[in-house]
Amino acid sequence: MVLLQSFGSGIAQLFFPLAILSVFYFFIYRPEQKRKQRQSDFISSLKKGKKVVTNGGIHGKIISMDGNLVTLDVDRGTKIKFDKNSISFEMSSKENN
Repeated sequence: MVLLQSFGSGIAQLFFPLAILSVFYFFIYRPEQKRKQRQSDFISSLKKGKKVVTNGGIHGKIISMDGNLVTLDVDRGTKIKFDKNSISFEMSSKENN
């Protein structure tokens, strides 16, 4: 009988760490991985002519792309070069939503 009591106690001690790990996985790690995948898909779908916003809040239109370098036209001929990964989101898709 003592053996059964200690066995039940061991399972209860394992339950809480496993519950904490599963909560961590489903509420923190997994959503973050999905967000990173969506951002990666967005970065790979960038094309010339799209209106975008950078991580710094600069709005512009993509006028050229060269590897990891994106050139934005931000105001009547003012061109700024950015790294592709600094593009936050597409402006035209946010305006439609």
